[in-house]
Amino acid sequence: MKTEPKKDFSSVDSRRSSASKRNMGPLRRLYYQFGLPILRCLTWFLAVTYKIEKIIDKKNIKQYLNSEKICAPCYWHQHHVISTTIMHRWIKKGFKACFLISASVDGEVVSKIAEKWGAKVIRGSANQSGTLALRDMQDMMKKGYSIVTTADGPRGPQYEFKLGAILMARVSGVPIIPIGCAADRAWYLNRWDHFMIPKPFSRIVIAIGEPYVIPTDTALDQLEFHRLKVQKIVMSLMSKCEDNLKISKEAN
Repeated sequence: MKTEPKKDFSSVDSRRSSASKRNMGPLRRLYYQFGLPILRCLTWFLAVTYKIEKIIDKKNIKQYLNSEKICAPCYWHQHHVISTTIMHRWIKKGFKACFLISASVDGEVVSKIAEKWGAKVIRGSANQSGTLALRDMQDMMKKGYSIVTTADGPRGPQYEFKLGAILMARVSGVPIIPIGCAADRAWYLNRWDHFMIPKPFSRIVIAIGEPYVIPTDTALDQLEFHRLKVQKIVMSLMSKCEDNLKISKEAN
């Protein structure tokens, strides 16, 4: 009886969900080759027009910029544009970031942009390669990189903090840095996360939560408590940002 060859999970293709029929064929590769520069220019244009009106409690991230300390910033998938905009600025200041990005075909463009910024990238699927992604994250943290994740991504449900980031923080002892944000004007895509793209010249507020440490000796049946607590913190930070924008608008 023939035995199937051992699957090489170091390959991005092997980490993609078997439920997806999309793959990186010649046409898609050509599409990304020409579309990526356009998307990068569009992203740059939007980012330079944004007015970051306030960063609430930025002292909470200051100790991790241009230092050997590492952390695990987490934000909602909906806020990817704003959050990566501020991450890009941190990277320029010496922040050693490593993004955990879905192994799906959609993650190809995001990965390329992050790498152009000078960040490291880990590709992983929560369905098929969660353990491997966790191993890769541990390796990158040992090299001094902070792991950046979308807390409810890549498939949701929206605003539900995934257990993976909690488990990573517990195993490594690295603090989670919750991040919330809001924009006064934005487009919202019709998809599970209502993906937000702030309009040009939008006013933006970002809130950085206090480092949240999960003790390495935390029992597995206690992880749900921490998951719900961090989820509540991120929601609270988002509300704080929205309230700040409302107050600013009323003042003007």
